[in-house]
Amino acid sequence: MFDLFTKTTLKCSEIVTKSYSTSFSLGIRMFDESLHKPIYAIYGFVRYADEIVDTFHDHDKKNLLDRFRADTYAAIEQKLSLNPILHSFQWVVNRYQIERELIDAFLHSMEMDLYFHEYNDERYQEYIYGSAEVVGLMCLRVFCDGDNEMYQRLKPAACSLGSAFQKVNFLRDMKSDYHERGRVYFPGVDYNRFDGDAKRAIEADIQKDFDNAYKGIVQLPKKARLGVYLAYVYYLRLFRKIQAAAPAKVLSERIRVSDKRKIYLLAESYFKHQLNYI
Repeated sequence: MFDLFTKTTLKCSEIVTKSYSTSFSLGIRMFDESLHKPIYAIYGFVRYADEIVDTFHDHDKKNLLDRFRADTYAAIEQKLSLNPILHSFQWVVNRYQIERELIDAFLHSMEMDLYFHEYNDERYQEYIYGSAEVVGLMCLRVFCDGDNEMYQRLKPAACSLGSAFQKVNFLRDMKSDYHERGRVYFPGVDYNRFDGDAKRAIEADIQKDFDNAYKGIVQLPKKARLGVYLAYVYYLRLFRKIQAAAPAKVLSERIRVSDKRKIYLLAESYFKHQLNYI
């Protein structure tokens, strides 16, 4: 019966993932089936933590996050939680030996959103690592499945991919981050005077991350490669649309990739993968 309990909690993480992100869910479907449950479990955990700091404005967010952190570590140590999202997360942490340092860094970055609304270079790098790079490393632990040599070799690329995704998100969400949450993530950038020079400097930094990430994607195990490559292609397409947009447009609307284009990118990525062109 315990296996049934775990199975149902993993299903809950799948529901959370599919409800919050159609794009990420599509990428997971491109993984080998053996990877679906653990990646859903990771996404469900990070999604719920992010909800605490971004959504529950009428509640004591610090208290909620402290409780979430304590419940997370208790679940990992006891290998059990009645919170289905935390139970499925502890399952993947214990199954794939995900380091506590990665979890610590992630939860710390969530807490940073409670206190900081502007970021200097040091805090920016700290936030990028904790909010995005470590999530990539958690997934990499799953992809490598105990092969530590592969994990160590691909760590820099996994960090670069997470960093690229997060920075693209920052550009895409500039309007909501600034006007709804009062956050300015890019160091030294005045959103009231956001011009082409500032935008191009950010984009050059992101392009370096994409370039470094691709070198690792092609070395991933085949069971994970297509799903990660699809996410890479989708975000790269979004990035190209942002690059083509004027600074004023980036500040005034949320640029997105159409569902029709996503399907095209999926088909194109699938055929490249089948022909070993990735």
